[in-house]
Amino acid sequence: MAGAVIGATIADLHSQRRETIEGGRTIYTEPDRIIVRDPGGQAYVRGNDLYRFRYGARDIRTDTVGGETRTVVIRPDGSEIITVVGTDGRLMRRIRRDPRGREVIIIDNSYRDPRAVGGFYVDVPPPVVSIPYDRYIVDAQDASPQVIYETMRAPPVQRIDRRYSLDEIRYSPNVRMQMPSIDVNTINFETGSWTIPPDQAARLQVIADGINQAIQANPQEVFLIEGHTDAVGNEVDNLSLSDRRAQAAAELLTQQFNVPAENLTSQGYGEQYLKEQTQGPSLFNRRVTVRRITPLLNGDQASAAPPPPRQ
Repeated sequence: MAGAVIGATIADLHSQRRETIEGGRTIYTEPDRIIVRDPGGQAYVRGNDLYRFRYGARDIRTDTVGGETRTVVIRPDGSEIITVVGTDGRLMRRIRRDPRGREVIIIDNSYRDPRAVGGFYVDVPPPVVSIPYDRYIVDAQDASPQVIYETMRAPPVQRIDRRYSLDEIRYSPNVRMQMPSIDVNTINFETGSWTIPPDQAARLQVIADGINQAIQANPQEVFLIEGHTDAVGNEVDNLSLSDRRAQAAAELLTQQFNVPAENLTSQGYGEQYLKEQTQGPSLFNRRVTVRRITPLLNGDQASAAPPPPRQ
């Protein structure tokens, strides 16, 4: 999934997309991500977020050992962000190492709970939500900075009974829905575009402040940036487009507002979760959502700051 994307709209990608059939799955390959459609008709997108880490890096090293690819991004202060990717291109681990060599594991996607069955979709019932709806799904446009911050630190709406891998969280809606979310409806994407207009970029300031405050309290916090589209266009285009919108928001949070890139991960969902039930163009549906997922990754054991890293 290496390469450069030319253009800034989904139409520009059509000439760069390749379609193959492998084991009954249809795989659409773009320069920097793939879209997979399973035989059952379910489709998902997987991108490569290492591009986000190049910003401000002093040096980048990549080695392959035992089939795993290990990329080390060295920052000007001497700290390192280590990303380990499996043979299939899937993120396995992300680690932050400070200049003294102390390590903190940010994401361990290699973990599989003994109760996990099959692939990465987890079949659990929808969560029982007992908090007010406007505190469960927060509209950034209407919420105060205090509500934004509180949502960035809010606990799950119900007890988490086990740890989940990052892939299980990404691809299982009822798992994600155990955490409150913030709809960033202050950013309006043009149809078919993932570009965030300069005059709207500043609207992410309050989101960035809330994330940074949460990370300051707990350096292991992880936030999922979700991308969405309206129902215009085909499924493959919308999955790619939504994933690029999520990545664009994550990049902007880091480059303009100094949110640590390693504490963010992104995923596109296409038109699967329409906020406005319409098949036509909709600014409400062309959006990004921010969700704290630390308790899901850690089995709800991440409310307090982590213990000091090993020496």
